Amino acid sequence: MTSRHLVYLGLGTNLGDRLNNLERARILIQERIGPVRIQSSVYQTEPWGLKDQPEFYNQVLLLETGLAPPEVILDVILHIEKEMGRIRHLKWDRRLIDIDILFFDREVLQLDRLTIPHPLMEKRNFVLAPLAEIAPDFLHPVLEKTIRELAQTSTDLLKAEILAS
Repeated sequence: MTSRHLVYLGLGTNLGDRLNNLERARILIQERIGPVRIQSSVYQTEPWGLKDQPEFYNQVLLLETGLAPPEVILDVILHIEKEMGRIRHLKWDRRLIDIDILFFDREVLQLDRLTIPHPLMEKRNFVLAPLAEIAPDFLHPVLEKTIRELAQTSTDLLKAEILAS
């Protein structure tokens, strides 16, 4: 029997049809990684890092997968990003789609190309706001604080607001 893993993914986009980009990414993630169990609202967020660019739409997904180790999921994610037209330029630059592994179960992993939990998430409202919506009581395995606590004590001043329907 294949063991199942719970994975939180953060999605972001600030180019093109942002809602469609998120929807297409969700579909490809479900087809290739596993079913989405919970999805946050879509949040409109100010750009983090490079300011002179359009605002982002961000969302967090909780999915269940039989894929392991997390590096396998990373390879699938990188392929989805490339297939959707992501071109990697500067760090924090505009993008059609960005998909990050936030958590893989409660594992802590440090590799050359992958760190889990995702580094600096506790300093980024664009991750914390949607994550706190769907997993407020999830305990960060390194910081030993809930997502709710991290969101409440975030020092990030950039807005992250639920997108009005």
